Amino acid sequence: MDTAQLVDTFVSGFINKRLTKPASTPAPAPAEKSLAKGLLAGLAAGIIATAAKTVAEKIYPPRSRRDPGPTTALANKSSADGIHWGFGMTAGAAYGVLAEFYPAATSREGVNFGLTLLALTQETTLPAAGLAAPIKPETTREKTSEIASHIIFGLVTETVRRTVRKRL
Repeated sequence: MDTAQLVDTFVSGFINKRLTKPASTPAPAPAEKSLAKGLLAGLAAGIIATAAKTVAEKIYPPRSRRDPGPTTALANKSSADGIHWGFGMTAGAAYGVLAEFYPAATSREGVNFGLTLLALTQETTLPAAGLAAPIKPETTREKTSEIASHIIFGLVTETVRRTVRKRL
């Protein structure tokens, strides 16, 4: 079994285990809800989660080197890295505010958030806006890589958000 097959097997097993496990109890709502604290905790979480997702994509790329990906379509207007980081920070900040006022959003330690983000961006909005190629049949490796990097983003976002929020 080569390295790619080993990673595919590991990621597929992790995803199946995580998605068939009963949902975890959402984080309890803070005693004092604060828009500013939720925003700050989410922003910090978005930065760190984007870094984690970037590393995961370097280790296990979601697409071949020939396929430029959705952010490259905007490269003429702005830097693809800037878009990637800006979107990650914005998504984290929005998640922080949502978690502040709707704690159920934090279920499954952020995995649901990461998968929702995948569904709302890569699978629907970006192709509809012409910023990504229309959905085509993907290989197992492409699917598991996209899912894995978004699960990592969600898990890291929730872990950092919860930690930062407790300290604020």
